[in-house]
Amino acid sequence: MAGKPKVVVVGGGIGGALLAKTMEPDADVVLLDPKDHLEISWAELRSMVEPSFAERSLIYHKDYLTTATIVKSSAVNITEHAVLTADGQSLAYDYLVVATGHVLASPGSRTDRLTEFQKENGKIKSAKSVLIIGGGPTGVELAGEIAVDYPDKKVTLVHRGSRLLEFIDQKASKKCLDWLTSKKVDVLFKQSIDLDSLSNTENSYKTSSGETITADCHFLCIGKPLSSSWLHDTILKESLDNKGRLTVEKDLRVKGYNNVFAIGDITDIPEIKQGYLAQKHALLAAKNLKLLIKGSPASKLGTYCPGFPLAIVSLGRKEAVAQLPFVTLSGRMPGILKSGDLFVGKTRKQMGLGA
Repeated sequence: MAGKPKVVVVGGGIGGALLAKTMEPDADVVLLDPKDHLEISWAELRSMVEPSFAERSLIYHKDYLTTATIVKSSAVNITEHAVLTADGQSLAYDYLVVATGHVLASPGSRTDRLTEFQKENGKIKSAKSVLIIGGGPTGVELAGEIAVDYPDKKVTLVHRGSRLLEFIDQKASKKCLDWLTSKKVDVLFKQSIDLDSLSNTENSYKTSSGETITADCHFLCIGKPLSSSWLHDTILKESLDNKGRLTVEKDLRVKGYNNVFAIGDITDIPEIKQGYLAQKHALLAAKNLKLLIKGSPASKLGTYCPGFPLAIVSLGRKEAVAQLPFVTLSGRMPGILKSGDLFVGKTRKQMGLGA
């Protein structure tokens, strides 16, 4: 292999960005992403309530990458030797990393994304009542942000499940519910809203049980689909499971391939899909790529073990609920861990930038 090996990273989310950054000294890196920036995804909800927060959580790829080539497009196909892009380029690779995560719902331009946060904030500010659909971490954290920053607004959260945050234990879930209730957030369980009937002009919403909710605006906080449908026409199609996830070995290589890795939400690793885990995947995959580049045998590659489900769910500015291996905490203590700046400073430092 003459010169540095070519590593193509498909997807510039939290995992793909960190892997591209980590591999720069050892490879000729290409980052393929439809966005011109990395978004620290867990800061999204704070940015809706406080748009200036996004100035630090939206980072141009060119600001943290020094030698990598950035291609602003998306992948449409993968062959044995190249990634084909939507704008007609063919990106040759020696090693490939797929990190496409979930379908991108936000604009590709950092400037447009900042404008979007301003608009969302305008919606919240001008509303007297807000409906949040979905009781996962996104819905709970958004309800918490609004309840703390705008205590005079009526917040209603509708969730189709029987409790909030089904991925954590019941004790932590109950603590979140108690906190929201103490902030006068109405939480309705085992109900859904017909998503096809949603409108930004009407302020009346019917639930599946026939209840009517009046709200000046709504926010949809349900899971986004995986960004994997494009893989069905590629060489990796046989490596997809029935949920559209890439099946990986313990060393994070895609099953059946020696030079293709997958990291983050796109993988079939049995764990909660969380940003800090995508970062762990990225660092292990980078370590293994460096070993392969040096000619180490596959037996020397590091392996990934899914850990105990950890979760820190922010509740406004100063409090949080944390599920840790042996204890569930709520209040100011876990809030110190996360709610202050939502790990944005720590993540920026990891990407070689000032906090």
